[in-house]
Amino acid sequence: MKTLLKSLKITLAFCVFFSVFYILVLWIFAQVAGPNGGNAEVATLNGKVVGAANVGQMFTKDIYFWGRPSAAGDGYDASSSSGSNKGPTNEEYLAEVEARIDTFLVHHPYLQRKDVPAEMVTASASGLDPDITPACAYVQVKRVARARGMDEAKVKSIVDEAVQKPLLGLFGTEKVNVLKLNIALEETDK
Repeated sequence: MKTLLKSLKITLAFCVFFSVFYILVLWIFAQVAGPNGGNAEVATLNGKVVGAANVGQMFTKDIYFWGRPSAAGDGYDASSSSGSNKGPTNEEYLAEVEARIDTFLVHHPYLQRKDVPAEMVTASASGLDPDITPACAYVQVKRVARARGMDEAKVKSIVDEAVQKPLLGLFGTEKVNVLKLNIALEETDK
């Protein structure tokens, strides 16, 4: 009995120690190696915080670039972060994607159905993805330029500057943070 009690005490001590120690190690690592000292990167416009750059934002007006649709409730609700878990044969999912394609084409009449990027009509796994591929941004240039009364070449150059290259040129893919792109667009359009 004494050995069992001693084993239980040691097990509990190790559980508490390693639980706290593990969290502490991760926290220290985030402070040292993580961007912004482990805190969320906030985006500002005119000195005001307008959002977190690592969480997708809901943009629906033609004057803005749009991000991926969110499966996390209405408007990228971080408290319900998750994918839809609906497969490509699910009728409800297919109807949702078709409706998104139709909406995208209404706002992009210069495109054909086959030209609509899949990521613009399908949600990411987390439902909170803040980034799109450069191809998705370039598809929207004409719409945004028209809505803002700007030259397409100027809007395209803003997108060009917003493209983030893979880490060390190897890890990941090129991406565009939609919130940062829209902030750059607002700052240029003044």
